[in-house]
Amino acid sequence: PLSIIYPWRILQHYLCIMHSVSIATILIFAYGAIIPSTSGFAARDASSRTRRPPPNRTRRNPSSSSSPKPKRAPHQFDHTKEEARPFLDNNLAVKEQLVNDDAPEYTFEDDDTEQATIIPDGTHLVYFSLDELFPNIADLGFSHKFCTDGKFRDDLRNSMREDIFDSTPAYENLPAKARKILLLPDSSLQGSWTCRDETLRMKKLTEVLNHHLGEQSPTGDEFMEAIGSLCGSEPSYHWIDIVGVMNRRIPHSWHQDTGRSRGGDTKTVLLGFPKEDNYSGVGVFSHAVKLKYEKRRVSSKEHALDDPVVYSGLKIDDEYIVRPQFEQGKEIVMFRDVDVIHSSPDVAYRSSVMRYM
Repeated sequence: PLSIIYPWRILQHYLCIMHSVSIATILIFAYGAIIPSTSGFAARDASSRTRRPPPNRTRRNPSSSSSPKPKRAPHQFDHTKEEARPFLDNNLAVKEQLVNDDAPEYTFEDDDTEQATIIPDGTHLVYFSLDELFPNIADLGFSHKFCTDGKFRDDLRNSMREDIFDSTPAYENLPAKARKILLLPDSSLQGSWTCRDETLRMKKLTEVLNHHLGEQSPTGDEFMEAIGSLCGSEPSYHWIDIVGVMNRRIPHSWHQDTGRSRGGDTKTVLLGFPKEDNYSGVGVFSHAVKLKYEKRRVSSKEHALDDPVVYSGLKIDDEYIVRPQFEQGKEIVMFRDVDVIHSSPDVAYRSSVMRYM
């Protein structure tokens, strides 16, 4: 009957429509999964493109001969890093070096051989003992104690540094942290050696001397003035504790501290602090070249009084280089600044060297 057939055809038509919709939906999702959207293509394309340089830059062609080459440190051209900074065992290295006290005298091409003063033999470098500082104090044993007792040397050096630091006006407003850093044993320190005030200046040094050498020991002020007196007349009173470069070989840098000897007998005095007990060898004191003629520098526009005189690029043959030897009885070496040119040792083996001027 029509009443039964018509509803069935309606239902059949509806199912066909739903089936078509389902298939279309599946195809749309599948298409979206397999083929990216237009925006996806755009994003991927943008990320894969070569970035353009900013407007204020120009693209460089690496193969272009006009493009500047990167700068390199000189040692990078023909040395490895280890060769460029040759760390070494300084103790072994100094044993291979000769003292060469009998080195010949050196002359400069511009020496005025007619007007210049010839320096007498045996006066260029003079050794001195700590025992000779206080000949009136019997059985002091200063030199022996200094060379055989590392604790005494460390206490002596540290107390001198502290006393000079604490009594130098330039340091008085520094914070405690700066004081601690500047007094580290591997740092250099400078000030003045003079102790002519009525009040005791070198208090800690006095205590150290008394503790290690006994009640007959000199005060710290007397010790400083005794070494300073070796500077002769018209000293500058400058003092510095120099550590220098360790565990490396460095080139010599020849110079004079001032190129002057104010009083004619004014000297530079070095007190050496060796690295080990009973040391006999080089590497403690500065190296020197003995001059045949006095090398005096006068004040000029190019060189102010008391400024160092630097001989840049000067190469000295090894036969002329004196490496003063430290040992018991030779704890001090002194020289006039017009008689030699000098340099930090190319290989240093020391705790420090103190320079009095």
